[in-house]
Amino acid sequence: MKPIIAPSVLASDFANLQTEVEMLNESQADWLHIDIMDGRFVPNISFGFPVLQAIQRHAKKPLDVHLMIVEPELYIEQFREAGAEIISVHLEACNHLHRTIQQIKTTGAKAGIALNPHTSVQLLDDVIADVDLVCLMSVNPGFGGQKFIENTYRKIEALKNLIIARNSKALIEIDGGVNQQNAPLLLEKGADALVAGSFVFNSTDPLQTIANLKNQA
Repeated sequence: MKPIIAPSVLASDFANLQTEVEMLNESQADWLHIDIMDGRFVPNISFGFPVLQAIQRHAKKPLDVHLMIVEPELYIEQFREAGAEIISVHLEACNHLHRTIQQIKTTGAKAGIALNPHTSVQLLDDVIADVDLVCLMSVNPGFGGQKFIENTYRKIEALKNLIIARNSKALIEIDGGVNQQNAPLLLEKGADALVAGSFVFNSTDPLQTIANLKNQA
């Protein structure tokens, strides 16, 4: 089964955002990955509702929205209204994680949980059966273009075992430092979806780069 490819719009040319989104529409990408940062949960600020709505107007593919923000429960409905079809919140940012998962599902969006590199997948034991996606950060969140953290392979295996043990249907998404070299092993270990930002948008031929990632398996 071919992997889900979700190019990260954070790495695109913001001055030509419509053109970049239209390129992704024509590519073999499956989702558009949208990183929302608030300058508090991570040391960076990206964009908010107006930009997300602008992307949604031109996108022909699902918006995979990754909330790197504190108190995400305050904004779930607004992100759904702005076009998010998948909403992932960080385990580290949620005091009442199960409640937030249910809140996401109530909007009709798919619910995801993101984990920072230092966070154990075993903390998902009580909620893994309730989510549609787990996003494993393979770099420290907040900035693109970082070096891939090798321990991610072990975490994928552990997460896959947990998913099987709990009879969950959750997909495993890898976000950070994904490229042509590590993609085959990520998929071999059990990843279902690959987020790629700089690797796609900094390449000389983004369409071909996306196609190469898509056809790893």
